[in-house]
Amino acid sequence: MLVHSYLYYRLDKPIISDDTWQRWANELAELQRENPFDCKINFYDDAFADWNGDTGFHLPLYDRKVIQKAQQILFLHEEKNENKKLV
Repeated sequence: MLVHSYLYYRLDKPIISDDTWQRWANELAELQRENPFDCKINFYDDAFADWNGDTGFHLPLYDRKVIQKAQQILFLHEEKNENKKLV
């Protein structure tokens, strides 16, 4: 959710559809509701504390780790698409 929200909101380069993002967001929100104690992992817990899956805009999209991972995934995605064009 963090990586894809960063790609969508900060770079305007989504690599998944809005429907896919929403499906994943709903699934995560449901898992959090059904397993509140298991979801406390000291990994962005504050950002997802009251999250219901409506939007990723408020997530910590300026976090260095999120940015690095998003850029890495975007690079791999773009590289994969370039390779498809060459074939």
